[in-house]
Amino acid sequence: MQTKMTSRRTVRVVKRIKQTTNSRGETLRSGFEAKLTEDLMRQKVDYEYETVRIPFTPPVKVRHYTPDIILPNGIIVEIKGRFMSDDRQKHKFIKAQYPDLDIRFVFQRATQKISKTSKTSYGKWCNSQGIKFAEGVIPKAWIQEPLHEVNTRYIKEWKNVKKKK
Repeated sequence: MQTKMTSRRTVRVVKRIKQTTNSRGETLRSGFEAKLTEDLMRQKVDYEYETVRIPFTPPVKVRHYTPDIILPNGIIVEIKGRFMSDDRQKHKFIKAQYPDLDIRFVFQRATQKISKTSKTSYGKWCNSQGIKFAEGVIPKAWIQEPLHEVNTRYIKEWKNVKKKK
């Protein structure tokens, strides 16, 4: 399906497939399919045309996230002025795949709403996701925390993968 823009509105343009019928009465999607099925019939091959549907999942594209800051204790800090929808979605995916990874946010303004129509601020969104955040500065308490062993293990693993390439 194609989309065509006009000056007033978007109009969907549906491309029709030119269908054809073979001598067996099957409705085919192209003249080429008709030609090949006719050839099979001449050869007396008992074929089936479009009788099954095979489910499949296309391969997932692996994406990468590069954190802004990694503190000496392994805490990962993401610095955000604007916290867009795609950023929030990305961090939901990361949290789902690495639930024990500690990524924290420092917002320029944590009270900023996630959209003009939302009552949710950046900070409230973090709270709803169980993500620690701060506003304006990286808190000294974060810097003084003991070594975060889980993060450190992940970071070491990811750095080793990068070196092998």
